Order: sequence, then C-alpha cells, then structure tokens
Amino acid sequence: MIVLIFIKSPSILIPKYSIIETTQTGLFNDVFIDIIPLEKVFLNKITNVNVFSKSCLQSKFLCHNYYLQGNRGLNYDDLVRAATRISQRFDDPRFFNLCYLFLNNGINISDEIILLLNNTSYLIDLFLELLEIILSKYIF
Repeated sequence: MIVLIFIKSPSILIPKYSIIETTQTGLFNDVFIDIIPLEKVFLNKITNVNVFSKSCLQSKFLCHNYYLQGNRGLNYDDLVRAATRISQRFDDPRFFNLCYLFLNNGINISDEIILLLNNTSYLIDLFLELLEIILSKYIF
C-alpha cells in the first residue's frame, strides 16, 4: 500500500525516527495513519524548525517532500479471513474427536497414576509393618 500525505502546516512536526503504520477500518476501508515516535523529543529543544526550508534536513523531523517506508497494519479483510479460518478449524469434527480422545486419554492416565500411587502406598505400609515385626522380634 502506498500512502501519500499532504501536510500544509509548518507547525506539524513528525519525528524522523518513528514507526509509521497504516490501518484500514470500517465498511469503506477508511485509512488511518499511526505515527509512533521511537525516541523522545522535548519541546524546549525545538528551535524554530521549518519543515519547508533546507535547514530542516539537519533536524530530527520529517521535511517537505521526504519519503518514508512504513508497514501496512491490519485491515478489515485480513480480520475477516483470520476469523473465517479459526471458525473452520473449530467446525471440523476431526478436531473435536481429537480433543475428546486427548481428554479421554488424560482421564485414563490420571486413573492409572492414582491406582499406582495407591498400590505404592499400600506396599510401603506393608513393608513398614513387616519391618516393625522383624525389628521387634530380633531387638526386643
């Protein structure tokens, strides 16, 4: 996307080191331009910068007839396409079968782990009782 901007006022100062992004919104694809400065510019350090003069080239601001490369932001069509893809993924019965299988396997594994821990606890208790019997028989 190529965007051409006409700025008629010399009092509008746009920092050179900025992120410029265009975004299309609405039913008529209205274009908005976001300008995000990458470094702070203090108003007290600005001394009569005229964007229409040749001395502007040494300043930190965009000058008259200056070109920038920017990035295209999101537009309505991209959002609709992304939402359609997501809805198609969730509409697929294979996806729900896979989720059901995953949850079912998770439940089965957790049941087996609980059974294993229960049996281990029982064996440890049995071993401790046997150890107590053996120690009481030979020590006392």
